[in-house]
Amino acid sequence: MSDDSSAPARVASRVQGTVRIVGAGLLGSSVGHALRARGVDVVLADASPAQLRLAVDYGAGRLPADDDRPGLVVVAVPPDVIADVIQQELADHPDAVVTDVASVKLEPLRELRRRGADLTRYIGSHPLAGRERGGAISARADIFVGRPWVVCRDGETSAADLAVVEALALDLGATPIEMSPEEHDRAVALVSHVPQIVASLLAGRFVEAPDESLRLAGQGVRDTTRIAASAPELWTQILGANAAPVVDVLDRLADDLSAVSAALREPDAAGSRRAVADAIRRGNDGVDRLPGKHGQNRRFESVVVMVDDTPGQLGRLFGELGELDVNVEDLRLEHSPGAQFGLAEISVVPGAVRRAVDGLQARGWKIASTND
Repeated sequence: MSDDSSAPARVASRVQGTVRIVGAGLLGSSVGHALRARGVDVVLADASPAQLRLAVDYGAGRLPADDDRPGLVVVAVPPDVIADVIQQELADHPDAVVTDVASVKLEPLRELRRRGADLTRYIGSHPLAGRERGGAISARADIFVGRPWVVCRDGETSAADLAVVEALALDLGATPIEMSPEEHDRAVALVSHVPQIVASLLAGRFVEAPDESLRLAGQGVRDTTRIAASAPELWTQILGANAAPVVDVLDRLADDLSAVSAALREPDAAGSRRAVADAIRRGNDGVDRLPGKHGQNRRFESVVVMVDDTPGQLGRLFGELGELDVNVEDLRLEHSPGAQFGLAEISVVPGAVRRAVDGLQARGWKIASTND
């Protein structure tokens, strides 16, 4: 008889019974993987038989059976069919709480109300998580860990049903946050939808740029345009469904861009340099407000270390920082084209900068820069 006492214990799930997930793409399959890791019975459904089979093969859940009686239905389909699928799932599973993970909340709710759907068992939600690549093949159980999960309740929502959706978020390692649909859509326009447009427009400038220019690209431009690799088909639907809040942010951003452009057209004119400096400083203030590690609004300092491009060097760096009692709060890696080393930008608390620099230099590491 084999001894499996060394196997990790499975953490009990807050979600009980069978969970049905409609839509076996990135988010739906990721939910399935995370729930199955907790021992939950997960049923998958998808309009595409090939997508469904792929998600099942990867272990995100099983195929539906005639006697399935889910207690929770998670709808993870594109925005243009979200209202249709929610209405159908409410009708097909009268004992289930139905939620969805769409990135727009108000328009689907309005459409369901226009149709006269009974929404007493429907609770809209949205995990602020994802990846640049979609599909079941890109799904991961941990993409929700530490991320906000917005839950949109209304006056008809029962406490018991709300608890089911919040339990789902907690099981997946996310942080439930209650918001109205209107609040949610305004918020994601600012922190998700407009950044997608800005990244895409900036990356679009690269299409006709000379190769010599692009060879100068560093980590800053890669960070700024990372999300530009997202799927155009999906984002056309998302932006169309949340058009009004997005346009409001874009109009104000356009005013800011026009003001900076006007200042730079005459950089020596009175007030021009101040206008540019104020724009950069306001960006500093905005970045300071973004929640950091563990949701804290906390400022870190950075230490940039030159790391040879050979196996084990990054692990050695982390190990020696641990010996110095320096906690790595964040990490960014930059590789220079043709160079045999990379730059590791380590974020640490301000009080640890000098200890990190002195200790690493004593161990032979080359420090490129610090911002202490």
